[in-house]
Amino acid sequence: MAASPTPRPKLPEDAGGNPAVAALAGLQLPLPLGVAYSGGADSTTLLIAAAARWQGQVQAVHVHHGLQDAADDFEQHCRDTCAAIHVPLHVRRVSARNAPGESPEDAARQARYQALAHAAREHGLQSVLLAQHADDQVETLLLALSRGAGLPGLAAMPPVFQREGMVFVRPLLAISGRAIREWIAHKGVPVVEDPSNADIAFTRNRIRHLLLPALEQAFPHYRETFARSSRHAAQGQELLESVAVEDLARMGGVPGITSLQHMPRSRQANVLRHWLRTTYSATASAAQLDELLAQVADCTTRGHRIRIKVGSGFVQRQGERLQYTVE
Repeated sequence: MAASPTPRPKLPEDAGGNPAVAALAGLQLPLPLGVAYSGGADSTTLLIAAAARWQGQVQAVHVHHGLQDAADDFEQHCRDTCAAIHVPLHVRRVSARNAPGESPEDAARQARYQALAHAAREHGLQSVLLAQHADDQVETLLLALSRGAGLPGLAAMPPVFQREGMVFVRPLLAISGRAIREWIAHKGVPVVEDPSNADIAFTRNRIRHLLLPALEQAFPHYRETFARSSRHAAQGQELLESVAVEDLARMGGVPGITSLQHMPRSRQANVLRHWLRTTYSATASAAQLDELLAQVADCTTRGHRIRIKVGSGFVQRQGERLQYTVE
């Protein structure tokens, strides 16, 4: 006797009350588009709202990291859910093992974005929606603060950005995780629960389970006020980027030692960060940048050498200019 098919999950007949519906209502995006779909409460809420908003123009992409015993079950759940709401699903399997010196979270995130972008391009999708919400935004800001980040980190997650040649959109950044979970529970929508989300060995989970409840009690409106601070940081960083672009252009696109020496130290740091990041995808630590600025200040003779390790290469002096080489 043939085995009976697995019953499809019971889903709401409409998206009424779905907190993601209002977030998508005024969003104008080129179609078709994708939704990064893990099977969890956040991405399920977003997928149902997007499928209702753009009927027949939405496809889901599930990234199978292979890091958990339940990963195959997560994939099957996503297949069942997408079949129930008539949304095509594309599954990408990735190896998300971290390299030495790389955090598991960073490795998984990089692999996920690559897989999402490649799948979207392959299927002609114009953008990919991500389900990060207001609580995720606060967690990102607090992580940045804990690491002593500058304005780029304090700006947290942008609502729209490009990576791997694809446009990514985060439409839920003003919606609380609680609102999403309450809607899912009220509608009885089946979702998967990633067991690693409860592991407080991860810094983000400690913030989520230990710090956010305390913030909720002390500052009930912290989501809105923290988001406002992140927007201010983003505006400040945008201004600094504009200044760096102008300064680097005046130097012919390559930092000149004499030109740098005539700038305030903070402006030197700004243009050097910009040059390294935009030209070489290299990020200098605070200690490396301080050492580089000190070497530039001391560079008063032709024989003065500069060689500072940054990322996978070195910043070196080449006559009156700085250059970056990978060895």
